[in-house]
Amino acid sequence: QVQLVESGGGLVQAGDSLRLSCAASGGTFLNYAMGWFRQAPGKEREFVARINYSGNRRYYADSVKGRFTISRDNAKNTVYLQMDSLKPEDTAVYYCAADRAGRGTNYDYWGQGTQVTVSS
Repeated sequence: QVQLVESGGGLVQAGDSLRLSCAASGGTFLNYAMGWFRQAPGKEREFVARINYSGNRRYYADSVKGRFTISRDNAKNTVYLQMDSLKPEDTAVYYCAADRAGRGTNYDYWGQGTQVTVSS
């Protein structure tokens, strides 16, 4: 059983930056591809970014490409989401998730989420 704990959310202004962290425990971190998702009020949860086991392949939603960067530190069992040039439409609860198979189609474990609010 893998536990995921997100941190780093907060209230910022448009154009600011935030870095989210997701600490994993209870499993072998290197065995999981990792992803970030978000859910805004009244909307479906959506994919934001994902990274493969070793960290050399990264994928992004079009809405965040060029502004967000996903990375991982396997020695620290942590995945990060660096968010730059934030926009009000980035406001959402952000979740990290672990994907054992690494195909990006099914995530086995989810964190509890961290709120990001971007004011205009």
